[in-house]
Amino acid sequence: IPLLGCRPEPLLSYLKALGVFRLVAEQADKTARAAWEDDVFVLHTQLTSEKLVAFFTEHYVPTPIIAPWNGDDFFKIDELARKYRASKSPKGPEIFVALQQSTSSRLDLYRTAITQALEIFKKLNAIREKPQEQGQSATLRIAGRELNSKQVKALLLQEFRNSMQDEFIAWFDATTLLTKSPEFSPLLGTGGNDGNLDFTLNFAHRLLDTGIFDQRTQRQLSESLSSTLYDLPAKSMVDSAIGQFDPGRAGGPNATQGLDGESRVNPWEYVLMLEGALLMAGAVTRRMDVNAPDKASFPFTVNTSIAGHGSLNEREDARGEIWFPLWRNPARLNELQQVFAEGRAQVGKRQARNAVDFARAIAGLGVDRGLTSFTRFGFLKRSGKSFLATALGRFETLGTVPHANLLSEVDDWLDRFRMTCRNEDAQARFRTAQRRLDGAIFAYCRFGDAARFGEIVRALGDCEQMLAVNSDKLGLIGRNKFPVSPVPVLSKDWLKAAQEDSTEFRIALALAAMRQTGAVGALRTNLECATRKKWGWVWAEPEDRYAAVWSGSNLARNLQSVLERRMLDATRAGLTDLPFESALPASVADISAFLTRQTDDSRIQEWLWGLMLIDLSDAHPSDLEPTFTSDSIYPLPRAYALLKQLFLPSYSALQTAQGRSIKSEPAILSHLRAGRLTEACQVATRRLRASGHISMPGPISGGRMRD
Repeated sequence: IPLLGCRPEPLLSYLKALGVFRLVAEQADKTARAAWEDDVFVLHTQLTSEKLVAFFTEHYVPTPIIAPWNGDDFFKIDELARKYRASKSPKGPEIFVALQQSTSSRLDLYRTAITQALEIFKKLNAIREKPQEQGQSATLRIAGRELNSKQVKALLLQEFRNSMQDEFIAWFDATTLLTKSPEFSPLLGTGGNDGNLDFTLNFAHRLLDTGIFDQRTQRQLSESLSSTLYDLPAKSMVDSAIGQFDPGRAGGPNATQGLDGESRVNPWEYVLMLEGALLMAGAVTRRMDVNAPDKASFPFTVNTSIAGHGSLNEREDARGEIWFPLWRNPARLNELQQVFAEGRAQVGKRQARNAVDFARAIAGLGVDRGLTSFTRFGFLKRSGKSFLATALGRFETLGTVPHANLLSEVDDWLDRFRMTCRNEDAQARFRTAQRRLDGAIFAYCRFGDAARFGEIVRALGDCEQMLAVNSDKLGLIGRNKFPVSPVPVLSKDWLKAAQEDSTEFRIALALAAMRQTGAVGALRTNLECATRKKWGWVWAEPEDRYAAVWSGSNLARNLQSVLERRMLDATRAGLTDLPFESALPASVADISAFLTRQTDDSRIQEWLWGLMLIDLSDAHPSDLEPTFTSDSIYPLPRAYALLKQLFLPSYSALQTAQGRSIKSEPAILSHLRAGRLTEACQVATRRLRASGHISMPGPISGGRMRD
């Protein structure tokens, strides 16, 4: 039976589908199964469409959904009973008196739950008293103890969890978890209410609207129910608050034609929605290891993250977000209950904490198999002080995404970096860099192609550059000295995962793969004030920061500074070889494209900062996938060919016929920095001739060098 009125969005519609399935499987057809097909919930059952409607209208037994700890409903039950006897038309919390006095056999569980709740209040001697909402100063004497408001509520919650019937416990566990202090699911507000809107009170009134109380005619019940199940035109909408579950029908300014709109709902929708929410019962899990503290954990619930949705910002006032699973293969209720009970999103050895972690869990098959996609909802403050279940998109499961496991190498560092970015002292650019990195990880886990993995590498490089700029004044991004260490050394597998067939990538890779030569460190020491230890990279002490010369200048100027610095350090260290050897040299065609300005310098710089984080000390061209690079149509500049002979990594790489090696000439760099190319080439020519090597071309008339 395709239930066209049950779709993944909005949240009301998704929960309604779960409610239909749960009630049918528990009360009508224990063999029932369900699945999602083309964004429609399909119920596989022995019931026909007509019998399905008849079940709900004639036999459905409501779950006793009450929250005695909220409001004055049960604190003032005697006063409410007097009002109900006078009016015979229940208003507000008087509905619970009407439920208690109802004679319908379908409400037996409800009457039992209300009676048990009243007995608990009587036991605690709190039936006629309630502490005023005045914070911790208001106290109430219960069982010989002075308790404040929060302590009273915690005591009530514990007593209800221990004493109530099993049917009520399902609702309790979907709203509240009892740890050191009560934890509440963002799905159901703060224990079954959102501000002044009590979900349980609304649920009871909607039951009254369905006609279950007074057994209205079959036709009235069927029309309303068919509308919510099969998406037929609604004839019995009531003016009632829908709360956070369907923002499009919540009413308010600009909600419809005119200045203001009402919140209208089909009563069956609200009833079935809360019945479906009972599948979202939480649990208390131990995260990381046995020594980790207890943590309340609701199914597929994580902290709100801005990744993956452009309308969010870092300062969102949110309760969290839930990723609701969709599945294509028909499943039984017990299987679905197992998914919600144990289907925790897992990243490595810990639970997912935010949307980025959840995306990684899906990419690495860290969630239960068989789920085809997830609909993501964030509970965001969007209407005054009210929270709305905002749809944040769909995430399809692609199976195992290649290389997703590599992200575990930066888990600890990324946690520290995020924590630092949340600091009030953090500059905005750090939050921008973090947002870019989280977005890149989210996009890669979602789509899984190499180009997006490359964006992760470049985004990591961006974060590292932000840290490097402030390496001498890190107090700006945290309260402790050096709160975030440099990005740890990434394994060589990152190189193949991020490989891009572009000139910019290959030039950046050739630079990043520049090896340490004697006392002259790898290229990373010239880009940032960092030094390599056995356990990884650390920020260098002030006296060891002389090698870092990278600045906010353009790429050419920065590379020139690096060249001069490495030449100077090699001279001081008395090296026989120049520290310019790269494990992955660039091709002549790529060099020609760079020198003739056919490349994007900003792209090269982004790649360079990212690729230098990878351990390329023992890299080899065979580590890369073969790429096709055509010969450049631009000739290699003759000046470059001439000067390059004096700056080869090994002095012995180029020898004259007489066996004499060619030495470099530092004066060449001074001429180049001043823009005197001709003078630089003349010095190079004299040095080559002095070594017995005659280079072509020579100077033309006027003393100028040919290009």
